Amino acid sequence: MALRKENILIVDDDIDILELLHRHLKAMDYHTYKAVSVKEALFVLKDSYIDLLITDIQMPEIDGLQLMKFANEHYPEIPKLVVTGYPSVDGALEVMKAGAVDYLSKPFTKDELKQCIEKAFAKGSLRRKERPIARNIKADCQGDMVGESEAFGAVINLIDRVKDNKATVIIKGESGTGKELVARAIHYSGKFSRAPFIAVNCGAIPENLQEAELFGYTKGAFTGANENRNGFFQAAEGGTLFLDEIGSASLAVQTKLLRALQEKEITKVGSQKAKKVDIRIIAATNANLLEDIKNKSFREDLYYRLTVVEINVPPLRNRKSDIPLLAAKFLRKYGVEYKDRLLRISPEALQVLERYSWPGNIRELENIIQRSVIMSDGMIEVKDLPDFLKFQIEFPDADFLPLREMEKEYVRRVLIHTQGNKTTAAKILQIDRKTLRNKLD
Repeated sequence: MALRKENILIVDDDIDILELLHRHLKAMDYHTYKAVSVKEALFVLKDSYIDLLITDIQMPEIDGLQLMKFANEHYPEIPKLVVTGYPSVDGALEVMKAGAVDYLSKPFTKDELKQCIEKAFAKGSLRRKERPIARNIKADCQGDMVGESEAFGAVINLIDRVKDNKATVIIKGESGTGKELVARAIHYSGKFSRAPFIAVNCGAIPENLQEAELFGYTKGAFTGANENRNGFFQAAEGGTLFLDEIGSASLAVQTKLLRALQEKEITKVGSQKAKKVDIRIIAATNANLLEDIKNKSFREDLYYRLTVVEINVPPLRNRKSDIPLLAAKFLRKYGVEYKDRLLRISPEALQVLERYSWPGNIRELENIIQRSVIMSDGMIEVKDLPDFLKFQIEFPDADFLPLREMEKEYVRRVLIHTQGNKTTAAKILQIDRKTLRNKLD
């Protein structure tokens, strides 16, 4: 079988074994990632595309068996190989049940390692040519974008279409939907990924400083301008300038942005000399820019210049099938950060998350998972979730009376119904006449 160059993650707290594996794999023409702990391995799995996982079992803090079970659940397409210095029949059965395709005992020869790797790849179902776009973007964007819903797939499709050109893109979506992540995916998954990516929140810059911050200024241009200074446009040269909350840009800045898009040149504040720039502009907004155009607070010509390609990021309520994947991502992140362990979420707690409408979108989900990790003792249960997520019994708006007062009111209504006939009223109340008299007293 011809060996193919693949990415192999090796995990072992023994540095000598780690280096031995590295040398063997390098000689076989594989590319390797090394991790001395499960915590390091998780970051590699999140940020890189791995074709094979090789792990030791006996490791401090979190052992390799937990890593196997976690990888089998979250990365089922990756074949797993176990290397251990403590072989046993029970141990072999346990790691095989956890998802390992083979079990290699230390010490081992290079040929034995080679045979196990070939066996692992033969059993693996996913090949490099079969990788889905979503997984590629996930790897290129440091694992920040995850999803498998149709709505998410539509966004990924647009990212794939624009990533290798410098067409101007506008990203629309509610707050918390991940518009900046989409912009980063466009940049880092394409051929310009080695160039700068500069993110600017227009809403965070005071209006009187926006022009200077974006385009730069010359010495003496205004009070406090004690030197020549480049702006964000110059910093993004050759790459991508991401303008978040573009609706917050002042009309003066909008005018200069329009010129920059039309003429591919900018002018520093205080200068008369224009300079050519080679950048891609990606803008984002959660506002209705068409309404802003009607209100004369946003230039119509700039809007259409920005909207060469429009990407609408769906709210989380429209992609609820992605909640398990997003929750798993945040559990991995905060479980390791706060509890130094791998955490899972119960099916019941996941159901609670899936039925919520998520007005704060992915940002709100991340905050909820972060809080739940802190509150939990291990598995995230319904009890660890905030009360407002759980089913609440809604009572109608009414003044509630003590039981004694409610009884008095009911007796009064019965007496009215019987026109004061106590015998009839007692029969309706299923009490004797003496008891009724006592209640009336």
